[in-house]
Amino acid sequence: MMKKIWILRHGQTDFNLKGVVQGSGIDAPINTTGVKQAQAFYKEYQDEPFEKVYTSALLRTRQTVSGFIEKGIPHVSLEELNEISWGSREGKSFTPEANAYYHNMLHEWASGNVDYAIEGGESPRHVAARLQRILPEIIQGEERNILICMHGRAMRILLCLLLNYPLRCMDYFEHHNVGLYQVIHTGSLNRLALYNDIRHFDQDLDLM
Repeated sequence: MMKKIWILRHGQTDFNLKGVVQGSGIDAPINTTGVKQAQAFYKEYQDEPFEKVYTSALLRTRQTVSGFIEKGIPHVSLEELNEISWGSREGKSFTPEANAYYHNMLHEWASGNVDYAIEGGESPRHVAARLQRILPEIIQGEERNILICMHGRAMRILLCLLLNYPLRCMDYFEHHNVGLYQVIHTGSLNRLALYNDIRHFDQDLDLM
């Protein structure tokens, strides 16, 4: 039977707004814009018959889909869905030096060195390993329509796993705060149905 897997990035936080590195070690709430983004998504999808909501263990994901949780849809919070750890860089603003470090890291990953980790942090392969622990539940669970709210880099890695892309291709999957992906699982394969969809914002520039 067909299964719909909806994958949503969390709403904007002040760390996002100010360009501060935010990974699994930063448990920031969504800000006023993030709340409006979450409300716009809920308004558009409140009648979608989600059977289960998955979030990471971090506050910003639970807040983003709180409307669905408050409706009584079963909710599971999983640390495996947490953002990548950015190690010693977490909580720090981007500087020219930090930008150079970051772009070098992205180059290493795109070149196939997915074991490369930021100082004190996780590599993409580490994140993939923890995500793979929960893939059987996500794919083989009895629910036919599930919503997952998570984080940008971890979401890119999850999409690679679901769609059988090598991890070096993860930056193919762009993301926006409360940008939506949909993967259709048919039993024999997964296909991408929505790509970083933000039409629920209805072109309201205050939410971008």
